[in-house]
Amino acid sequence: MSTSELSITKRRLLGGIAIAAVSMALTACSDAEDKAASAEAQPAVSNETTASTTSAEIPTADRDVDMEEALKPGSLKEMALGDPNAPVKVIEYMSMTCPHCANFHENTFETIKTKYVDTGKVYFVLREFPFPQDTASLAAFMLARCTTEDKFFPFVSMLLKQQRTWAAPGDGDVRGAMLQLSKLGGFTQETFDACLTNAQLAGDVSKVRDRGAEEFGVQSTPTFLINGKAYSGDMSVDSMSALFDSLL
Repeated sequence: MSTSELSITKRRLLGGIAIAAVSMALTACSDAEDKAASAEAQPAVSNETTASTTSAEIPTADRDVDMEEALKPGSLKEMALGDPNAPVKVIEYMSMTCPHCANFHENTFETIKTKYVDTGKVYFVLREFPFPQDTASLAAFMLARCTTEDKFFPFVSMLLKQQRTWAAPGDGDVRGAMLQLSKLGGFTQETFDACLTNAQLAGDVSKVRDRGAEEFGVQSTPTFLINGKAYSGDMSVDSMSALFDSLL
């Protein structure tokens, strides 16, 4: 983690969230864009078996990872859903300004949660991966961490669904747009300011990202670590279901 990231100031996070940095972050996750686009272009599930995932192609892993090591908590408490003893274990590294991450959480995550997480088949961990200099993503993750634990996933979901509203507002006022959405999540001006000037929290969130990059080779978002394999890029319900079913 750089010295500048450790020295997060009120000016940087409250007054200096540059729209240029946000725009750069919105394209940073596209390292996996070609892979995601290829997956989307694959044939859909057969019309004769619309409820089945057996015809969906199982995604190809990028590399092996030490899952036992990856599941060890880092600098922050794990934000996770499901049974830690579930047979399938998933760690998603994501950026709050990544459109592929937003697409996954809007179109895939809830169905997967209902089908696999809530039924005890999958343990799902979400970890922060704000790209360096992407102060908007860092700030969004900090705000999510400043909510109560039971509100973390709903708050993340809200920000992802409204990503363009706050990450790339028409007037360029990222801070103002973020504040208004945060108020819907229970923040006041005072708690908003206090959260975003917490240098310790900013450093800890950055450490989660650095560990993912240095120890597990995460370079783009979303990246999923699943039972000892790493997969980069967005996944549809069908492709992720096919992968999970092959592991059960």
